[in-house]
Amino acid sequence: MKQCTLIVFAALLLCSCVSNRKFSSMQTFWQNRYDSLNGAFGRSQNDLRSCQNNVADLTAQRNSLQTQNDNLNKQVGFLKENNTMALNQLRDLSVITSTQAESIRQSLDNIGALNAQVQDLHASIARRDSLNLALVMNLKGAVGDLNDKDINIKVDKGVVLIDISDRLLFRSGRYEVTQQAQEILGRVALILKNQPHIEFMVEGHTDNVPFRRGPLLDNWDLSVKRATSVVRILQVRYGLPPEHITAAGRSEYNPIQTNETAEGRAANRRTRIVILPELDQFFQLLERPKTTEGTK
Repeated sequence: MKQCTLIVFAALLLCSCVSNRKFSSMQTFWQNRYDSLNGAFGRSQNDLRSCQNNVADLTAQRNSLQTQNDNLNKQVGFLKENNTMALNQLRDLSVITSTQAESIRQSLDNIGALNAQVQDLHASIARRDSLNLALVMNLKGAVGDLNDKDINIKVDKGVVLIDISDRLLFRSGRYEVTQQAQEILGRVALILKNQPHIEFMVEGHTDNVPFRRGPLLDNWDLSVKRATSVVRILQVRYGLPPEHITAAGRSEYNPIQTNETAEGRAANRRTRIVILPELDQFFQLLERPKTTEGTK
């Protein structure tokens, strides 16, 4: 009887162990599943915030143009009122000649043309806002992660600006491009290579910390050497035509943030690629580049 009791107890204990292992396995599975979904949700939130920031910038530009448009509308109203008053006064005095009447009529016609230009400006504002947003999002997605703060892309007065933080391209105080930066420049080259006639410039920028090392005398030398290092990779490794490339060094004299803080100096140390498209090339940039075997 005692032996039977021991056997039953051992069986129950074994079943309990197996159940605990299954429970632990299922718990680990669902925890991993939750972590994966939570991470995806976080990335989606970051992408949304990036889009909202771009929309805010474009909204500010649109508001500025809207203010200009309102001022033009006020000028149109003022001119219309003055011309109408002048015409009425001349009619009352009966001293208006045919030549004067024709001159006034032409002035009124010009006001009508100005009003049409104002309406065209309204349409241009809306269209430019949508095009700029589409272009920035397209290039950002092609060059890197939409939420990558080390790669900043914007459109300013029809010029496309791609800023790449120097911590992605160079070691501190060096101008040799790191191996891990080759992939980033390759994605930029792919965009430029799909537009073989496009002109672009590579600018080197530094902070204001005095620099001197080896043959490099100062930040001017460092910024120029960093620009030419990037240009050589785009030309030699990725086959971009050198006749369409300009290399420039801006040293410390075109900062985008204050040099009084470490964060500001880090933002100022950057390489900027300035794309100078013609109007038709600007629209072609809206198309995603097709990957080619020659681009690594």
